[in-house]
Amino acid sequence: MSTTRRITAAALAATAGMTALAGCGSAGDSSADAKTVTLVSHDSFNASKSVLAAFEKESGYKVKVLRGGDAGEAVNKAILAKDNPQGDVFFGIDNTLLSRGLNAGLFTPYKAKGLDSVPADLQLDKDGHRVTPLDYGDICVNYDRAYFTQHKLAPPQTFDDLLKPQYKGLLVTENSATSSPGLAFQLGTIAAHGEAGWTDYWKKLKANGVEVVNSWEQAYNERFSGSAAGKSKGDKPLVVSYASSPPAEVLGKNPAPKQAPTGVATGTCFQQVEFGGLLKGAKNEKGGKALLDFLLSKTFQEDMPLQMFVNPARKDAKEPELFTRYGATIDKPATLAPEAIAKNRDQWVKQWSSLVLK
Repeated sequence: MSTTRRITAAALAATAGMTALAGCGSAGDSSADAKTVTLVSHDSFNASKSVLAAFEKESGYKVKVLRGGDAGEAVNKAILAKDNPQGDVFFGIDNTLLSRGLNAGLFTPYKAKGLDSVPADLQLDKDGHRVTPLDYGDICVNYDRAYFTQHKLAPPQTFDDLLKPQYKGLLVTENSATSSPGLAFQLGTIAAHGEAGWTDYWKKLKANGVEVVNSWEQAYNERFSGSAAGKSKGDKPLVVSYASSPPAEVLGKNPAPKQAPTGVATGTCFQQVEFGGLLKGAKNEKGGKALLDFLLSKTFQEDMPLQMFVNPARKDAKEPELFTRYGATIDKPATLAPEAIAKNRDQWVKQWSSLVLK
């Protein structure tokens, strides 16, 4: 989530030990070192230094993190490099892209410790154990409260609201072909309007001035007017992000405000489940298994909410008060059956690209 997904890219880049995943070639000799375990992920992966340090001390492995862009881009790179994987574990493939990774044979089956504490509805590969559910979240339109207050305009709450003339030119979303939040938003519109009606919906949304950018970081931090990371330089008061994004805008503020400066259009949400898996051909399979166990441990799971702003997959993991107080709870997010996504995703994205990007 690709949730998750998340706090500002600037804050994520500050995490110790993270390096950029530049391409699909070899990551070097470090992953062959039996004392190093390499995690391949999207740009939004983050963890507290103390939490990673505790794992390193307990396990004896040094964690190396390779980041590869937005989730869609990172998954594509991992598939291209599957015969010579750049790491041992992949974190960040979600239910919108899962079948792509599974069909490509990206993962080696492994049942991680603690899986019994994960609700059954999150275990989308419960028979094969090729991936482990690690977090979930809801992709929703977020709005800049200050903009709508200043313009004396009620923020939209549903997909259909976004088509209204008063919201013309206000929304920025991510490219479905390159970004998992963008794809999740598209799937949400398909769930809401059906296979017969979603293309007509997007024709109307395009006519109403929706802007499309390649990544969540670009949409949220550069184009969204409510982003603290962007210092309000963006001019779009509506952005496709997460129901858990508002807490990120409150983090570190003293005194804490009564409400977050951003809100969530709760009728525009699609549930995203994020997974990790042991990469087939991993040079350090033993270390990869230990890392997967750690990612599903209560220690890591309870660290996730204020690091990546996603919900932990474990039902016994406690969420921080700031996360629950300022995040939006979505009781009935839109969903699509995994089988429907697997069968239609590529064609839907092609249709979307032809319709929206041209």
